[in-house]
Amino acid sequence: MIFSSDNWAGAHPAIAESLMAHAGGYASAYGTSELDRKVEKKFADIFERDVAVFFVGTGTAANSLALATANRAGGVAFCHREAHVIADECGAPEFFSHGARLKPVDGPRGKMEASRLEAEIRRFPLDNVHGGQPSAVSLTQATESGTVYSLAEIEAIAAVATGHKLPLHMDGARLANALVSLDATPAEMTWKRGVDLVSFGGTKNGCWCAEALVLFDLSKAHEMHFLRKRSAQLFSKSRFVSAQFDAYFAGDLWLNLARHANAMATRLAEGIAAAKTSRLAWAADANEVFAIISKDVATKLRQDGAVFYDWPVPHDLEGKLAKNEGLYRLVTSFATKAEDVDRFVAGC
Repeated sequence: MIFSSDNWAGAHPAIAESLMAHAGGYASAYGTSELDRKVEKKFADIFERDVAVFFVGTGTAANSLALATANRAGGVAFCHREAHVIADECGAPEFFSHGARLKPVDGPRGKMEASRLEAEIRRFPLDNVHGGQPSAVSLTQATESGTVYSLAEIEAIAAVATGHKLPLHMDGARLANALVSLDATPAEMTWKRGVDLVSFGGTKNGCWCAEALVLFDLSKAHEMHFLRKRSAQLFSKSRFVSAQFDAYFAGDLWLNLARHANAMATRLAEGIAAAKTSRLAWAADANEVFAIISKDVATKLRQDGAVFYDWPVPHDLEGKLAKNEGLYRLVTSFATKAEDVDRFVAGC
């Protein structure tokens, strides 16, 4: 009953097999092999346009480089208060962008509200040199709260960013989970809604270590080559990242893995909602479930082998939990089994 994180799940067998298949022989280095080119072409196919693709090792690297390429002197990037870039990157975006600040924007359930984003950006008028200048907007899809921005919500955020001539970045560590939740195409959820660059995650969804930064503005690619190299993210044997993405995309494996993870989350959420001693904190859109569980029950579940995390109580839930209740996060993955979900629910 491992519901701690989708990072705990290993690699899908097809990914492992692809790595083995490309382990022998020789291939040109630093992203110049035939396999690298094949995968770059596949990225263009799934996004339905020419894109610039930069393989990196972690989502932190992808997010940090995205904000670095958008930064300007005194730069201020805007994101949700609970976004990974501001809460869980150990200052990497600020470090790699040479001092850009991250300005939190409020909104329920991990999602920025367009009106609040507009208000926060207006706090930094361009003629006020003392305050700094807006540089970018970053949204997380799916969010850290397990919710998913609708296409209309993405478009509303993009309209604000465009109105202030700011690039819009999408942190897609769980991009596939969001796509299948919306039943949308990659193009429909990104550049067709006004997104300019995407951190494209594969690691949480069955890959061993495969992340990419995708740029829709090809004029930014030249600078990114140097930013990536300077940040120690240019892999010499990049074919081993490409080998993962090659298998990941084959036969829509990436979407099928995300569908399974989301289905397991739905099964888990429905079971918790029907339990006597537990309840959902809010609806689950993707593969993260947030539950309010009696602390005694949570202790017993852990004694029985369940692994999951305590979670900070959001401001709007403060005072709404009983003294002996806690808020917990449960994450499903491509490797989650229905019988483990059912065992957990039976203990709730």
